[in-house]
Amino acid sequence: MSRTLIRGGLVITSAEELRAEVLTEDGRVAALAAPDSTIAQGWTADRVIDATGKYVIPGGVDVHTHFDLPFGGTASSDDFTTGTRAAAWGGTTTVVDFAVQSRGRALREGLDAWHAKAEGNCSVDYGFHMILSDVNEGTLKEMDQLVAEGCTSFKLFMAYPGVFYSDDGQILRAMQRAAGNGGLIMMHAENGPAIDVLVEQALAAGHTEPRYHGEVRKALLEAEATHRAIQLARVAGAPLYVVHVSAQEAVAELARARRLGLPVFGETCPQYLFLSTDNLAEPDFEGAKYVCSTPLRPREHQAALWRGLRTGDLQVVSTDHCPFCFSGQKELGRGDFSKIPNGLPGVENRMDLLHQAVVDGHISRRRWIEIACAAPARMFGLPGKGTIAPGADADIVIYDPHTEQTLSAATHHMNVDYSAYEGKRVTGRVETVLSRGEVILDRGKFTGRPGHGRYLPRTPVSR
Repeated sequence: MSRTLIRGGLVITSAEELRAEVLTEDGRVAALAAPDSTIAQGWTADRVIDATGKYVIPGGVDVHTHFDLPFGGTASSDDFTTGTRAAAWGGTTTVVDFAVQSRGRALREGLDAWHAKAEGNCSVDYGFHMILSDVNEGTLKEMDQLVAEGCTSFKLFMAYPGVFYSDDGQILRAMQRAAGNGGLIMMHAENGPAIDVLVEQALAAGHTEPRYHGEVRKALLEAEATHRAIQLARVAGAPLYVVHVSAQEAVAELARARRLGLPVFGETCPQYLFLSTDNLAEPDFEGAKYVCSTPLRPREHQAALWRGLRTGDLQVVSTDHCPFCFSGQKELGRGDFSKIPNGLPGVENRMDLLHQAVVDGHISRRRWIEIACAAPARMFGLPGKGTIAPGADADIVIYDPHTEQTLSAATHHMNVDYSAYEGKRVTGRVETVLSRGEVILDRGKFTGRPGHGRYLPRTPVSR
């Protein structure tokens, strides 16, 4: 029996803030008690961690990563070994990655391939969503089996015709199936066929620089697709989770649906909160570093995203971590922005950037924990994650809210040759990380190991 006692810190969950000692035992939270209580003073432990002056928060839950993802003739530069190690450095102790079904192949084949990539290689706990590239009678039946096994969420694309794209009829059928089996449909909401027309026209006019990636993927086409996805979900009687929301017009569609009481949810990402089209327009092809989809928007969209996070019209901040090195990968799009691999690094930066949002007054401390830990765990069927409470997994971060740091590729641990936030000063730093009671980051020294992370079958989404 292994016991750890965390003393002297301010415990912050999505529900409360309290001065408390935290006792963990055999990988779970055993108890919390007031520091001066007879109960706490009587506790003994194998290890005592002094958290005086620090926050004691749940480990982060990032439900949108893409490790070792093939894309455009290359693959994302973080695999499950490097990606989950970087997650741990950033205070994230659970990730949910996307397994991919290849067109014409079984869902099972894609899921098995992702299990093989991850097994024995993860430093933190992990689960899988399933990308549906081909909706047909066979894959619809497979959805039922995957839900029963704990892969309970399915991503569809209204973008990327010829690759991942599903038409409205296919989307409706998948939503109907999810309504019956308890699964959750996650939607990449952009009008792909219309975007392809604009891409073709831009290139024909000689507009090849990275900034045109943002200009052709118009905010109105994100909003239109979001509206359409909501209406299809209403027809199917299914819940809907819209990924990587970036446009204020799309936030308005989600807010309107939620005012009607519909089970519609939205996720945004740090890049949309802290970066903008100014980055896409950086000279000498530097803007390629910021190419992602949905794209970065003008800065005026950020106010709507922050407001949505405060009001609950947006529930989750994930990273959509899908890194490609500038050298040799992003450079594939020189002379043609449509060939730049889509994706940004960020799994290591999310908790720090959101704490900076607390410092800047955008959100409260409890809202920080809600959108980064509690809500993603709750919405994606991860009981025991995202909180500090008796019986929960002992995924705990000791967070120093006062230390300043500068984000940089020179010091990050993601396997990518640039930082999307190079030179940004933030206040706050992850100091120590426990995953199921095991210290995997000890006062700035990585002590974790590949193979510690466990696969997490998830429960079906609650209505």
